[in-house]
Amino acid sequence: MSQLPPQLTACPVCHEPLEPADNFCGGCGADLSAVPPAPGGSRADDGWRQPDTPVARGADDYRLAPPATAVPAQSPPCPGAGRTCAACRSGMIDNDGYCEHCGHAQPRERDHMEHESAGVAAVTDRGLRHHRNEDAYAVSTTDLPGGPPAVVAVVSDGVSSAARPDEASAAAVAAAHDVLTEALAQGAAPREATHRAIVRAAEAVVDLVTPGHEAREHDRYRQENAPACTIVSAVVTGDLLTVGWVGDSRAYWVPDDRGTQPARLTEDDSWAAQMVAAGLMSEAEAYADERAHAITGWLGADAYEVEPHTASYHPDRPGVVIVCTDGLWNYAESAEQMAAVVPPDARARPLECARRLLSHALDGGGHDNVTVAVLPFPARPEGAGSA
Repeated sequence: MSQLPPQLTACPVCHEPLEPADNFCGGCGADLSAVPPAPGGSRADDGWRQPDTPVARGADDYRLAPPATAVPAQSPPCPGAGRTCAACRSGMIDNDGYCEHCGHAQPRERDHMEHESAGVAAVTDRGLRHHRNEDAYAVSTTDLPGGPPAVVAVVSDGVSSAARPDEASAAAVAAAHDVLTEALAQGAAPREATHRAIVRAAEAVVDLVTPGHEAREHDRYRQENAPACTIVSAVVTGDLLTVGWVGDSRAYWVPDDRGTQPARLTEDDSWAAQMVAAGLMSEAEAYADERAHAITGWLGADAYEVEPHTASYHPDRPGVVIVCTDGLWNYAESAEQMAAVVPPDARARPLECARRLLSHALDGGGHDNVTVAVLPFPARPEGAGSA
């Protein structure tokens, strides 16, 4: 293994002090074995001459970008020009999101996203422990034939133990949202539209490994660690609230009047829920068990039967619908706990409410990705937004 040249006492990139045995800079991650010795160093005696355009080579002999200070101003930009590393602040970013100089992964667009449109808002965040965000969401409003607009939210949580969970959640959300809004615009009942949307979402996740949805019962793909995710959706149309789900992502009802009872609108497809339903454990006992979050329903090529759950409600008072992944509800599990975190002005300021719920999860530890959508009920007038 290459060792640090004896005359190099500070990193040539960020000037961090170095120890004699350092092969990489502890400050910016620069590969110190790839730094050419200073002129007049020990290699000058063997006839080595620094080229006009310095090129560093790593141990595997791939060409590496030299430190930014050594690149002539007239050099053509490398791929990703205009984007520099957030860690070393000198290397360029490759197409895979890694620094070509120090190798650090860069912040991804999905690490934190927010969106607000008329009557609905959503926030997603990578959290504090995961290296990427495997959740996804879509929120929108869509016109209904001969009636007020419908407000739609779809949230999905990629299964981390499966392959490509971030792709699974993104595919599920895109497919479900497209089908849901199209079906509603064509006059389908919200519950029927929700069912169609989740079925299509399941097909989209299967298509990640078996394009064209050609999987068979004994297809080898079903034996592999196929992409998988959960899904939950909510639709507000007039005085009707409709939810649909597969897995353990949830929807909650929180009324404006906190003197009235909030409610959880979904039932988890999980080991804990099965134990409670069978009368084998109390809810507190089941969710304290290490097996609590083992899901019994999901979207994916290895989910042999996907039967979407749907339910409709007619709330008799104003409030908000909270649609979220377990990255939030792990820190506010019961409806009462969720209502305690939702701010009193949530219906008027849904984006601020979503941010508040995200902060609650991060303050609690942020052990998972966190995604939450907030839908005021009844739907707010077109064009209304957070103050």
